[in-house]
Amino acid sequence: MSEVARLAVVGPNARIALYYAPPANSPWWRAGCEWLGRDPENARVFHPPAPPELAALGLDVRGLTRAPRRYGWHATLVAPFRCAEGATPLDVLAAAREWASRIEPFSMTVAPAEMGRFVALRPSATHDDQAVRDIAASALHALRPLRAMPSEAERERRIVEGMSAQQIAMLREWGYPYVLDEYRFHMTLSDSLDDARARQAIASHWTERVETLGALPLHGAALFAEPQPGAPFMLWQRLPFDTSQDPA
Repeated sequence: MSEVARLAVVGPNARIALYYAPPANSPWWRAGCEWLGRDPENARVFHPPAPPELAALGLDVRGLTRAPRRYGWHATLVAPFRCAEGATPLDVLAAAREWASRIEPFSMTVAPAEMGRFVALRPSATHDDQAVRDIAASALHALRPLRAMPSEAERERRIVEGMSAQQIAMLREWGYPYVLDEYRFHMTLSDSLDDARARQAIASHWTERVETLGALPLHGAALFAEPQPGAPFMLWQRLPFDTSQDPA
């Protein structure tokens, strides 16, 4: 996609999100995009064959990944938002680039885990989990002046049964419940699945994939955009972390 086309994606009705995305053309990027069935950077569509674990259950990957396919292969750092009054997408881009330039790149091991009825990749080590939580918190603060907050009525409507008091407090203050201490880095691998066998099959498959792929490289972030409500998210701009540092 050309630079002009990328800019056109972010129109007046677009929502913007700050995500972690693996480096372009890396094995991690290809593996995730092929699994979800879509490359949000180049608008490519994939039809991955079912791995043996799912084929044995008569299931196909595309039927289990509809929701994450729309968002693209990522881990949320700052959830989707519209620009605050007086702010533009280019203001967001400038602030995000400045933020990214201060983040030291590193790599971490991840493993599949069940989050409720979803399967996702999560940091294996507690110190890595805290490191990415700190990165997400710094991003949230950096973009706060540029994010339009949902109305108070909308925030109250988003309170659902099962939310903790802390999550409700975060929702009311930040417009999203899973931030700061409630943030959990995860790369979603499935829809919400009632079938425990399907969740276990996905986890088993990705346990093997992770062993082959190795450590997950956190060398940059990316701004994604949802051009219109309900449209697939597109990767708009990549944001390299501090290039003066040698990634670990």
